[in-house]
Amino acid sequence: MLKNILAITGKPGLYRLVSRGTNMLIVESLLDGKRMPTYARDKIVSLADVSMYTTGEDIALREVLEKLRDHENAAACSLDAKKATNDELREFFAQILPEFDRDRVYPTDIKKLILWYNVLVAAGITDFSEEEQEPGTEMPNGVAEDKKAEPVHAQNSQVKTQKTNIAKPKTGVGTKKG
Repeated sequence: MLKNILAITGKPGLYRLVSRGTNMLIVESLLDGKRMPTYARDKIVSLADVSMYTTGEDIALREVLEKLRDHENAAACSLDAKKATNDELREFFAQILPEFDRDRVYPTDIKKLILWYNVLVAAGITDFSEEEQEPGTEMPNGVAEDKKAEPVHAQNSQVKTQKTNIAKPKTGVGTKKG
């Protein structure tokens, strides 16, 4: 599920992969549902590729989100990340992931995790389990194509194309041979 959820640097919130075009991806905001293209110049990260630092092995974001979901009973986070102090954030996160690396996981990382979790829950996404990928659906940067997504051209079905007939120039008209 998280392979199709994207974070785009410089743009707020999270995005769902809808389709891909030539040199671009079509994404839909989980906040307001608006669709937009993203290009190669945009830094796009799939949530499936994100991990958190721990004192041992790094842990996948999927597992951290599952622990947070279990802690919050699949509801929005009880801690207001915007108003919480750094110590409150660390204390809260220690309840979820006690082995997190306190030197390399910054309070801003914890805030972002809580904000992402709240966006996912508000969008009705609470299943963070790993999915099996079908061969050939992997896209560049590890983003998986959503085969259930409606093609972009189907949304623009109201736009009609007109055929134009271009007459071939007659040979010999207006020209002199000679």
